[in-house]
Amino acid sequence: MTDAEAQVLKVHSEYWTDLAARGVAVVFGPVLDPKGSWGLAIVEAKVRATGTEDPAIKSQFGFKFEVYPMLQVVTRK
Repeated sequence: MTDAEAQVLKVHSEYWTDLAARGVAVVFGPVLDPKGSWGLAIVEAKVRATGTEDPAIKSQFGFKFEVYPMLQVVTRK
């Protein structure tokens, strides 16, 4: 990872931390996939706008995001 990529990911993490603090992101974090790490976020609203405003997505490094709805969620009691 280059210094420029590391800086983008730092700002990316700050962005999502702020979204969690404001209640937009329910949970987020890196997924350590053996084929290559990637991130996962569960959000309640404005998912497309939230993704397109992510500093990593706006960077020149080719990051992308995908949106998949959940039919329902089950949480522990």
